[in-house]
Amino acid sequence: MTAEAPEPSIFSRIAAREIPAAIVAETERVIAFDDIAPQAPVHVIVTPKTSEYRNVAELAAGDPGLLAELVDVANQVAARRAGGEFRLVFNTGESAGQTVFHVHAHVLGGRLGEGTLGAQ
Repeated sequence: MTAEAPEPSIFSRIAAREIPAAIVAETERVIAFDDIAPQAPVHVIVTPKTSEYRNVAELAAGDPGLLAELVDVANQVAARRAGGEFRLVFNTGESAGQTVFHVHAHVLGGRLGEGTLGAQ
């Protein structure tokens, strides 16, 4: 008996263009798109296209170059959309607020709690 492959994460499906998203940056291995429930005036998700890593610790141990690329894309997005001033947040684990177990960073610019759905 073979195990079934896990369902692709929502981020994998966005990267595959199966689910629409407002994509703001992309490389061969990383994609960035507006969060659908922004918590700040700028709220962008930056994630590897691969779902191999569940959290930032796994990514750092398994592919530090990909982590560096993710941070570089986040920095580029923040430079364009937040004047280079931003928070970069990785939630690791359910009790820390992680709801999608496909490593991703939140680029947050501006005051937290001032997100608007119009920013999508």
